[in-house]
Amino acid sequence: MVSRARLKSFLTGLALYTMAAAIIGYFGVNAYTGRYGLNARQELDQEIIALTSELARLKQERTEGEKRVSLLRSDRVDPDMLDERARFQLGYANPHDLIRINRPQ
Repeated sequence: MVSRARLKSFLTGLALYTMAAAIIGYFGVNAYTGRYGLNARQELDQEIIALTSELARLKQERTEGEKRVSLLRSDRVDPDMLDERARFQLGYANPHDLIRINRPQ
């Protein structure tokens, strides 16, 4: 009888330690590979870098577009810009102009 009680006590302690180790292991693995783990953080940092560079490019593109639009404002029209836009929209070209056609590849 005494040996069964000791065996039961030993197995109960072993089971509790095993469950505690499994729970700690589960949380440890998720801390590294989970949705918000260390690997996910590295991927988010790389995405932040990519999106920041894209934002800078888009800001530059917007600035250039705003500059071109400002040249077409009614209070100060740039004659060259007006001529370029009119020819582009109407499809006309001067016989002495060099025309470069951009074709998607």
